[in-house]
Amino acid sequence: MKKFLIGILAVIVIGFAGLQIAEHLVMGGDDYYVQITTDGQKEIVKADNGQEYINYKYIVTGYDEDGKEKQLEFTGQQDRPLRKSAYLKVTWNKKKGVTSYEEVKQSDIPKTAEKKLNKG
Repeated sequence: MKKFLIGILAVIVIGFAGLQIAEHLVMGGDDYYVQITTDGQKEIVKADNGQEYINYKYIVTGYDEDGKEKQLEFTGQQDRPLRKSAYLKVTWNKKKGVTSYEEVKQSDIPKTAEKKLNKG
Protein backbone atom coordinates (compact mmCIF):
# COMPACT_ATOMS: atom_id res chain seq x y z
CA MET A 1 0.00 0.00 0.00
CA LYS A 2 2.85 2.35 0.87
CA LYS A 3 4.50 1.81 -2.53
CA PHE A 4 1.17 2.40 -4.25
CA LEU A 5 0.70 5.77 -2.49
CA ILE A 6 4.27 6.78 -3.30
CA GLY A 7 3.64 5.84 -6.94
CA ILE A 8 0.43 7.91 -7.07
CA LEU A 9 2.22 10.87 -5.47
CA ALA A 10 5.07 10.57 -7.99
CA VAL A 11 2.61 10.57 -10.91
CA ILE A 12 0.89 13.68 -9.53
CA VAL A 13 4.20 15.52 -9.02
CA ILE A 14 5.49 14.59 -12.48
CA GLY A 15 2.17 15.58 -14.06
CA PHE A 16 2.18 18.96 -12.30
CA ALA A 17 5.80 19.61 -13.31
CA GLY A 18 4.95 18.70 -16.91
CA LEU A 19 2.05 21.17 -16.93
CA GLN A 20 4.29 23.92 -15.56
CA ILE A 21 6.90 23.28 -18.25
CA ALA A 22 4.24 23.22 -20.99
CA GLU A 23 2.74 26.50 -19.73
CA HIS A 24 6.16 28.13 -19.72
CA LEU A 25 6.87 26.97 -23.27
CA VAL A 26 3.47 28.09 -24.59
CA MET A 27 2.80 31.26 -22.58
CA GLY A 28 6.21 32.12 -21.12
CA GLY A 29 9.00 33.96 -22.83
CA ASP A 30 11.27 36.96 -22.58
CA ASP A 31 10.31 40.05 -20.61
CA TYR A 32 10.45 43.48 -22.24
CA TYR A 33 9.59 46.84 -20.77
CA VAL A 34 7.57 49.43 -22.67
CA GLN A 35 5.92 52.77 -22.07
CA ILE A 36 2.50 53.54 -23.52
CA THR A 37 2.66 56.86 -25.39
CA THR A 38 -0.45 56.65 -27.61
CA ASP A 39 -4.08 55.61 -27.32
CA GLY A 40 -3.43 52.71 -29.65
CA GLN A 41 -5.39 51.85 -32.77
CA LYS A 42 -9.06 51.17 -32.01
CA GLU A 43 -10.38 47.90 -33.41
CA ILE A 44 -13.96 46.63 -33.29
CA VAL A 45 -14.11 42.84 -33.28
CA LYS A 46 -17.32 40.94 -33.90
CA ALA A 47 -17.78 37.58 -32.17
CA ASP A 48 -19.56 34.63 -33.79
CA ASN A 49 -22.69 35.47 -31.83
CA GLY A 50 -22.73 39.01 -33.30
CA GLN A 51 -21.57 40.80 -30.15
CA GLU A 52 -19.02 43.53 -30.77
CA TYR A 53 -15.91 44.05 -28.67
CA ILE A 54 -13.59 47.04 -28.69
CA ASN A 55 -9.84 46.42 -28.45
CA TYR A 56 -6.82 48.68 -28.87
CA LYS A 57 -3.78 47.57 -30.86
CA TYR A 58 -0.30 48.81 -29.92
CA ILE A 59 3.01 48.67 -31.73
CA VAL A 60 5.74 49.75 -29.33
CA THR A 61 9.47 49.47 -28.82
CA GLY A 62 10.41 47.41 -25.79
CA TYR A 63 13.71 46.79 -24.04
CA ASP A 64 14.84 43.76 -22.08
CA GLU A 65 16.85 44.00 -18.87
CA ASP A 66 20.07 44.30 -20.90
CA GLY A 67 18.69 47.12 -23.06
CA LYS A 68 18.17 44.95 -26.15
CA GLU A 69 15.46 46.50 -28.35
CA LYS A 70 12.45 44.69 -29.85
CA GLN A 71 9.38 45.89 -31.75
CA LEU A 72 6.33 44.47 -30.01
CA GLU A 73 2.77 44.28 -31.27
CA PHE A 74 -0.12 43.43 -28.98
CA THR A 75 -3.77 44.12 -28.35
CA GLY A 76 -5.09 45.58 -25.12
CA GLN A 77 -8.05 43.36 -24.26
CA GLN A 78 -10.25 46.07 -22.80
CA ASP A 79 -12.79 48.55 -24.12
CA ARG A 80 -10.64 51.60 -23.38
CA PRO A 81 -7.06 52.55 -24.27
CA LEU A 82 -4.25 51.71 -21.89
CA ARG A 83 -3.23 54.59 -19.66
CA LYS A 84 -0.79 56.94 -21.39
CA SER A 85 2.65 57.10 -19.76
CA ALA A 86 2.05 53.71 -18.12
CA TYR A 87 5.02 51.35 -17.95
CA LEU A 88 4.33 47.72 -18.84
CA LYS A 89 6.26 44.49 -18.49
CA VAL A 90 5.43 42.53 -21.63
CA THR A 91 6.12 38.81 -22.05
CA TRP A 92 7.12 37.90 -25.61
CA ASN A 93 7.23 34.34 -26.91
CA LYS A 94 9.01 33.38 -30.15
CA LYS A 95 6.05 31.31 -31.38
CA LYS A 96 3.10 33.28 -29.98
CA GLY A 97 4.35 36.88 -29.89
CA VAL A 98 3.14 38.87 -26.88
CA THR A 99 1.43 36.47 -24.47
CA SER A 100 0.82 38.83 -21.54
CA TYR A 101 1.42 42.27 -20.12
CA GLU A 102 1.12 43.94 -16.76
CA GLU A 103 1.57 47.49 -15.54
CA VAL A 104 4.68 48.05 -13.43
CA LYS A 105 6.13 50.96 -11.52
CA GLN A 106 9.02 52.82 -13.11
CA SER A 107 11.16 51.81 -10.12
CA ASP A 108 10.56 48.12 -10.99
CA ILE A 109 12.13 48.45 -14.45
CA PRO A 110 15.77 47.32 -14.74
CA LYS A 111 18.06 50.37 -14.98
CA THR A 112 19.36 49.63 -18.50
CA ALA A 113 15.84 49.25 -19.90
CA GLU A 114 14.66 52.35 -18.02
CA LYS A 115 17.46 54.47 -19.50
CA LYS A 116 16.50 53.35 -23.01
CA LEU A 117 12.80 54.05 -22.42
CA ASN A 118 13.51 57.54 -21.10
CA LYS A 119 16.11 58.52 -23.72
CA GLY A 120 13.60 60.56 -25.70
